[in-house]
Amino acid sequence: MFSKLLMWFLLMRLAASEGDYDFIYKGFHGDNISLDGSAKITSNGLLLLTNSSSQKGHAFYSIPLHIKPSHGKTQSFSVNFVFAIMPQYPNVGSTGIAFVISPSKEFPGGEVGQYWGIFNPKNIRNSSNHIAIIELDTALDQDFGDINENHVGVDINGLVSIESAPAAYFSNMDGSSKNLSLISGEPMYVWIDYNGFQNQLNVTLSPIDLPKPERPLLSLMVNLSSIVLDDVYIGFASSTRTSPVSHYILGWSFKMNGQAQALDPLHLPKLPRIGPKKKLKLLIVGLPVIVLIFTLAIILAVGLTVRRKIKFAQVLEDWEREYGPHRFSYKDLFMATKGFTDKKLLGVGGFGKVYRGVLSTSKIEVAVKRVSHESRQGIREFISEIVSLGRLRHRNLVQLLGYCRRKRELLLVYDFMPNGSLDKFLFDHPKSMLRWGHRFRIIKGVASGLLYLHEEWGQVVLHRDIKASNVLLDSEMNGRLGDFGLARLYDHGTDPRTTHMVGTFGYLAPELTRTGKATTSTDVFAFGAFMLEVACGRRPIDPQSSVDEVILVEWVSECWRRGTILAAADSKLGLNYEVEEMELVLKLGLLCSHPFSAARPSMRQVMQFLDGDAPLPELSLDRLGAAILAVGHTHTEGSDDLRSSYPSSLELAIASTSSIQEPVLSGGH
Repeated sequence: MFSKLLMWFLLMRLAASEGDYDFIYKGFHGDNISLDGSAKITSNGLLLLTNSSSQKGHAFYSIPLHIKPSHGKTQSFSVNFVFAIMPQYPNVGSTGIAFVISPSKEFPGGEVGQYWGIFNPKNIRNSSNHIAIIELDTALDQDFGDINENHVGVDINGLVSIESAPAAYFSNMDGSSKNLSLISGEPMYVWIDYNGFQNQLNVTLSPIDLPKPERPLLSLMVNLSSIVLDDVYIGFASSTRTSPVSHYILGWSFKMNGQAQALDPLHLPKLPRIGPKKKLKLLIVGLPVIVLIFTLAIILAVGLTVRRKIKFAQVLEDWEREYGPHRFSYKDLFMATKGFTDKKLLGVGGFGKVYRGVLSTSKIEVAVKRVSHESRQGIREFISEIVSLGRLRHRNLVQLLGYCRRKRELLLVYDFMPNGSLDKFLFDHPKSMLRWGHRFRIIKGVASGLLYLHEEWGQVVLHRDIKASNVLLDSEMNGRLGDFGLARLYDHGTDPRTTHMVGTFGYLAPELTRTGKATTSTDVFAFGAFMLEVACGRRPIDPQSSVDEVILVEWVSECWRRGTILAAADSKLGLNYEVEEMELVLKLGLLCSHPFSAARPSMRQVMQFLDGDAPLPELSLDRLGAAILAVGHTHTEGSDDLRSSYPSSLELAIASTSSIQEPVLSGGH
C-alpha cells in the first residue's frame, strides 16, 4: 500500500514539474479539493465557503503546482470560475471572495472579517507571505486602503490593492461600462489571465449569461516571479464579520500555459432558494362540499374543452396537408406566446404584430408574426411560396420555419433574433452607438444573403422590402435579412410575374411606380438605400431635415459632387471609421440607387466590390448627380416617364412613413 502511495506521489510531482496542469470542476464532489474552516461541499455539488457570521472558509486544489520552472520565471496561466454571494439581509455585504495563490493551503493564524481568514495584524503586508490575491470585495475597509465597497482588486502579501476598480463589465456591443452588484445573489463569471512572458495580469467579470467581455475590468503589469514561490497552491478564501452571508463557488477551471476550459452555465449546480418556501394551506371541508366541488369541476372541464376547441379552431383545407411539416397548430403558437400577450410583443409594423415565443416541445425561441388575410383565390399559391421559402438556408437570412392559418389570420413563424432589428440601433439608442466595424460587417452579411436569394438558390427570390427594420441581429450582432412576407419566387432564366407595387417609400426603385414589376435590380436599389441608411445613420426620407437633405440619396450625391462625400457619414461615429470602407459604402450605395436600372450592379458585383475583389467603377459625378437630381427635382422636356416614376422630394416626404402592400396576401401574381 505504501509503495502505491509513493508511486502516485512521484507521478504527481513529475506531472507538476512539466507544468502541464489542466482541470475543470462543473460542480464539486471532493476530488483533489482540500477544505478548511467552515468550507464544505453541498449535496448538489456547490462549494460553500461560509454561510454565517464570524466565519472563515478555505478551499484549495490539494496538489501543489510547480509554477516556476528552472529558469525561475512564472509561467502563464488561465483561471475561470463562477461565484455567487447571497447575503441573508439585502444589500449587506461581508468581505467577499478571494482567489488566492499561496505557498501553503493552511493559514492557522488567519483572522475573520477583513483578514479573509488568511492574515492577521502581525503578518499583514509582510513580504515573506509570498501571497497574491484577486479579491471580489463587498465591504468597505478604509484601514487597509479600500476606497469603496463592491469592487475587484489585486492584492500582494496583504490587503492593500495595487490595482482596483468598482465591480463592472464592458459591453461587447458598444464598449460602455455596466455596473454589477457582487451581493445581488446572482451567479457571475470571472476570468483571470496571466501572461508570464509580458508580466501582464487581466481580470474580467460579467453576468453568467453573457459571453466574455473583450475588454478586461483590470489590466496591469505585475511580475509574479518576484512574489510567489516555485511551488504554490491555488484556491478560494472567504470570511464574514457580523452579517451572515453565504459565499458559493459553482464551477472552476484552470490551465497552465493555455486557456482554461469554459464553464457551461447549464451544467453547473443550482443555487438554493432565496427566502423560505411557501407553505400550502389545506382546506378542510365536509363531504357534501367536496361532492359539490367535484361535480362543478366536471361541468367546468367539459365547458372548457368545448371552449378550447372553439378558441383554437383554425383553417385547414385538404390541399394544405402536403405542407404538414411546415404547418404549426394555432394552439402551440398561442401557448408559446402566452396567449399573444402584450408582454411578448416585439413590434408592430404595416403587416401586423410580431410576438416572441418558446415552442413547448422543442424549447426553440421563435418570433410569430400575425398577418390579416382573406382566404380566397391566390392563398394556395402564397402558402406554397411560404413553404418554399422555409427551405432557404443561409447564415445571413432569418430562417422562416413555417405558418399557421386561423379564421382571417395568417401566422408566420421565424427564428428569434435576440438583438432585434438594426434600425433600433441606428435611430432609437441615443446613448449607445453601433460601431463602424459592426455596421460594415452587417452590410456585407446582408449583401451575401441577397446574392444567395438572387443567384445561388434553386429559384430566384425577390425580397421586395429590404430596409434596416427588416435586418435582424443575432446574438453575435450578425445581420440577417428577414420578413419574407412580400417575397416572390420565379425560375432562373424566366421573367418575374409580379405586377403589384409593394415595399416601403424611400426604398422603391423609380421604375416600380411605372411598371409595378419587381426584379433583382429593384432589390439592388433598395439595398443601395439601405447601405446609405447604415453609413449615414439617417433614414432614406426624413421630412424633418432641411429641404436639401430630405431625400438621403440626393444629399449624399450632392456631397459627392462637392468632393466632400465623407461629410455624409453618421456624425455619431465621429472619425471612428475606416475611411476607405466608408467611401466604398457611400459610393456603392449611390451606384446601387442609380435611377436607371441598367446602371446598377448585380449583387454578385456588389459582393466583389465589398470584398475588394474588384475595383468600384468610376462614374461621372455630373452624370450621376444630374440623373438623381433630375428625377427628384426637375421636369424637363422628354422626362415625363422618368418624372412620373420617381416622386418628388415633397411627395416622398409626405409618404415617408408608409409601406405599400398588396390588398391581400394573395400570391401577387
